[in-house]
Amino acid sequence: MSIDKAQSLVLCKRDIRETSIIVDFYTKEFGKISGLLKGIRTDPEKFASNLEPFSLNDIIFYRKTHSSLHLVTQADKRDNFTRIRQSVEKTTIANLMMELIGSLMQAEDKNEEIFDLAFTSLKELETNYNPEKIAAIFKIKMLSLSGFKPHLDSCVACGNKIMGQSRFSLSLGGLLCPTCMPKDSSSRSIFRGTIATVMHIQRNNFNASLNLGMNPQIKKELDLILNAFLNFHLGKELRSQRLLNKLEVAV
Repeated sequence: MSIDKAQSLVLCKRDIRETSIIVDFYTKEFGKISGLLKGIRTDPEKFASNLEPFSLNDIIFYRKTHSSLHLVTQADKRDNFTRIRQSVEKTTIANLMMELIGSLMQAEDKNEEIFDLAFTSLKELETNYNPEKIAAIFKIKMLSLSGFKPHLDSCVACGNKIMGQSRFSLSLGGLLCPTCMPKDSSSRSIFRGTIATVMHIQRNNFNASLNLGMNPQIKKELDLILNAFLNFHLGKELRSQRLLNKLEVAV
């Protein structure tokens, strides 16, 4: 059993027994880990953080070799992203980011790019007036970095370049050319502008993606495609996405 230190974002936390909690972290150094914090519920001052979801913390923990649950002995808050928490929509999007990382990433599968993407997205979410665009960029880049990105540069079935009409297949994970469209009768049409938008975000950095214009028609289809793609491959709809959908309907 070794003692380790890590920068970590809180994915979620849950109570255990009457005194302790278990927290799922995404760390820069080790990927996703689960940590037990003993006594924090009865003695909150024992730790220098209340470990709110999507907060950034420095943690020290005993990393066990024969268990996926490690003992966290210290947690110091570095950034609570307070300005995000002043908005219900932004808070929901931040929780969605953490829930997506938790759903896509395997335990202790280190990926510094994903950690940096999450941190950058949270910092942008604090000050940016277009949180929905940040959410879309995060989803596209998260799918790409985690190996789940949709196949858009050629036909997912035959590999040929698509020059004209195409359809998007959720089950096959990409575009189908006219010849291969019968392979998925549930595939759906997709605007060429939506395809170009996804590929632009995949290939460019966060700032360049933020500067990309999206007309309302493409933005609407992008949301539908991304959410359907995630629901299909995760086998569920993320709880935070359901709440975000309700918020959008209420506006």
